[in-house]
Amino acid sequence: MCRPSKRALPRAGRLPRFTRMTDSSPDTANPAGPWAIPVRRPLPGEDKPKGTTSFPRKVWHLLVALKDGLALVFLLMFFALLFGLLAGRPNAGLPVSQGALVIDLDGIVTEQPAEIDPLAALSGGNDLKEIRVRDVVHALETAADDKRVTSVVLDLDRFLGGGQVSLAEIGSAIDKVRAKNKPVLAYATAYTTDSYQVAAHASEIWADGIGGVAIAGPGGSRLYYKGLMDRLGVTAHIYRVGTFKSAVEPYLRADQSPEAKEADLAYAGALWENWLSDVKKARPKAKIDPFIADTAGAIRAAGNDLSKASLDAGLIDKVGGRMAFDSRVAEISGAPDDSQPWTFNAIPLENWVAANPPQENGSRIAVVPVVGEIVDGEAANGTAGGETVAQHILDATADSSVKAIVLRVDSPGGSVLASEQIRQATLAAKAKKLPIVVSMANVAASGGYWVATPADRIFAEPETITGSIGVFGILPSFEQTLAKVGVTTDGIQTTPLSGQPDILGGVSDEFNAMAQASVEDVYARFTGLVAKSRKQPLEKIQAIAEGRVWAGGTARQIGLIDQFGGLPDALAAAAKLAKIDGEYHAKYFEDEPSEFSKMLASWAGVEEPAAAAPRGWFGIAAMNRQLAERRLLQDLSLLTQAGSIQASCLDCRAYLPAVPLTGKAEAKGWLGTLALLLR
Repeated sequence: MCRPSKRALPRAGRLPRFTRMTDSSPDTANPAGPWAIPVRRPLPGEDKPKGTTSFPRKVWHLLVALKDGLALVFLLMFFALLFGLLAGRPNAGLPVSQGALVIDLDGIVTEQPAEIDPLAALSGGNDLKEIRVRDVVHALETAADDKRVTSVVLDLDRFLGGGQVSLAEIGSAIDKVRAKNKPVLAYATAYTTDSYQVAAHASEIWADGIGGVAIAGPGGSRLYYKGLMDRLGVTAHIYRVGTFKSAVEPYLRADQSPEAKEADLAYAGALWENWLSDVKKARPKAKIDPFIADTAGAIRAAGNDLSKASLDAGLIDKVGGRMAFDSRVAEISGAPDDSQPWTFNAIPLENWVAANPPQENGSRIAVVPVVGEIVDGEAANGTAGGETVAQHILDATADSSVKAIVLRVDSPGGSVLASEQIRQATLAAKAKKLPIVVSMANVAASGGYWVATPADRIFAEPETITGSIGVFGILPSFEQTLAKVGVTTDGIQTTPLSGQPDILGGVSDEFNAMAQASVEDVYARFTGLVAKSRKQPLEKIQAIAEGRVWAGGTARQIGLIDQFGGLPDALAAAAKLAKIDGEYHAKYFEDEPSEFSKMLASWAGVEEPAAAAPRGWFGIAAMNRQLAERRLLQDLSLLTQAGSIQASCLDCRAYLPAVPLTGKAEAKGWLGTLALLLR
């Protein structure tokens, strides 16, 4: 029996191997024999055949490569996010060791940090970190009585500031630490107005040899667009009530009106006096007045050395770099055995806050934050959405354990409709016999004051900016702009309001009259609410209204607030009104950041402030440029997105932290029609 040749048949269990062969090659030359597929190869000197599959194949390979690359990128991003979540979250379960509590203010301090934009975080565009004021204050107050904390370090090298009330609260908490004979050491390459207000409360202030103290104080200029709008042919239809409602002046004038300048000088001067008083009390031996009056002369006298001039004036205590500062802290709080000479035993702020949560003993008092611009609809933290805040108030009202409600207001105002929605929710709480107390933070102006009108008592600080009782609306039209390029409009109307407001063909007199009447009606409601709330004649309220902004000290004199005090004072007053005997605690009704948001915050790290933090006068110039850009965006946003009647104080925003601009929710009302047309 003949056995088959091994060469003739393929090996069992394996597919035959196909090989290329030319037409001139005999089949016997191919070891695969009959399994071969003949494919013609080009002869020498002959061009390759233009196959129909070469280009699609290349495209397919490119798509596969892109798919694999994207999959790899997303995989790396996932593990980076996971690492950030695990590495960045506070270790609440671990015991806090003994050492220096490090308050690293690498960004701005605010009442309620804004929700992180996922796209901005993933793309590296999130350039501003926000630290919650109450976390810093709570950490300092608990550290004062805790033996594990041997000193406090204020790292202000990347601090971008905050509202003056927030800074004063942090300063008071630092004073409590020093009252327990614990050293507080501050460090920064250079100090500006805000960072020095915090540092002034420290027992030792350090600055780098290339830095020092550069204090500018409140004030500055703003942009006016009347000339540009005339050149472009843009018509700004302004509907307002109030001599001092200066928010609309940039679209009507080429300069600041005398009335607006008078009001700005009044409250800016009051804020400056409060700043000087705070700093002088904290650093009584510092020669701060001569230094501010002639900073250039002081620098020249010190051989053009800003750090030496600051030291000679008593504004700082030591000149040295980061390593020298860390070695000084190590002398007080110790250092790990295996550490470098310039390291020390450190307790991060996040770990301390996580390990020492606020006590919840006794009765519950609800605290509802109203922070940021007041907008229609829902909004994330950092912006006061009318529906969102109102729902928080209603949730607190429905909680049987809540004995009183405190509104913590830090807002320049915004939408009248949203402000009224919050006020109505507060009235519903009062109908349930719950005491309502308002605690004003840095700014509670215009719509921010509107929401405060139902309160039984209103607390504010001398540094609080309030008032601005006035309303306005803006509607741009572009009929002259189109005419400049030869574009005209025409059509028919069945009523005087058909097609109105027509931002392309022009706004009719009928619509202008109706819009102005609406604004005047809202203003009358606003002043009436204030008069009823403050139990004062309407004529007196009208005299102090008209959109004028007041500092807290003056606001108390004219009856817009009841007394000075911070949030603890407001809580104590609420407890007294609720007849609470014994202990009580604050329960915040606000949206908790999602786990994904926390993960983004820990992963992103927000390192940009390290490069953007002001370092000396050139750093201040860079910061002013950024603020000017932000102000320009705010002005353009007001002009193009004015979707409703506004009770807003735009000038007050200059005294709030430079938080990112927020988008407005859907507009409503007659003026709100514009928002739909501009989308």
